[in-house]
Amino acid sequence: MLKELIPALTDWTVRLGGALLVFIIGKWISQVLAKLVERTLQKAETDATLTRFLKNLTYFGLLILVIIAALGTLGVNTTSFAAVIGAVGLAAGLAFQKSLSNFSSAILILFLKPFKVGDVVEAGGTTGKVEEIGLVNTVMKTPDNVKVYVPNSSITAGNIKNFSAEPVRRIDLVIGIGYEDDLKKAKNLLKKILESHPKVLKEPEPSVAVAELGDSSVNLAVRPWVKTEDYWTVRSELIETIKETFDREGISIPYPQMDIHADVKLKRE
Repeated sequence: MLKELIPALTDWTVRLGGALLVFIIGKWISQVLAKLVERTLQKAETDATLTRFLKNLTYFGLLILVIIAALGTLGVNTTSFAAVIGAVGLAAGLAFQKSLSNFSSAILILFLKPFKVGDVVEAGGTTGKVEEIGLVNTVMKTPDNVKVYVPNSSITAGNIKNFSAEPVRRIDLVIGIGYEDDLKKAKNLLKKILESHPKVLKEPEPSVAVAELGDSSVNLAVRPWVKTEDYWTVRSELIETIKETFDREGISIPYPQMDIHADVKLKRE
């Protein structure tokens, strides 16, 4: 009996030793390759979140292959084992389909970089400052200081407006004056207001032009250029200055109105 057990024990010991050796060497190679991926991505200045994720994905993906190889060395039927892993993976994929969609969208955002942390954007139905780009959600802070967690799939499925992408922006104002007002005077006043504001850029040159003849006003398009960070401050200051100047100079800013003319005939009995 003992003579029969010794060869089996010897064979099992050899298999176990081989499996442990495959696992130890394979795990070390997995760590080395994962660090190599990390260094390569860091040199390419890839986003830190994406770099960390790809490093872990490389490591654990290789580790699964190492475990399967070690089990094969031990004598386990790895074909059925791989099938079980595949089935579990498929079931998990179906269960977390939406999360996986958000995850793949995060990869697109991190690779294509339509915006970065700190940018002010309009995306996924939300406008705010980007605080974090996660693997499922992007965190934004709205102008009224509310944190919004926007699913990444919602962001990549629609248009993305990045208000911080360019160093300068154009302010588009439409200022209406009455038909009886002096058009040239109004245009000159607007030009002087733009020229005198310290934060309105000289280049590109600001413009003042007639935009349209409205129902109750002559509408002037006022288009100055400013640094992106000055946009809202300058916009508010210009509107206030235009109102005060027009009031002082006798230029009216009409409100929508309708003149009704009716002929009334009185019937005498």
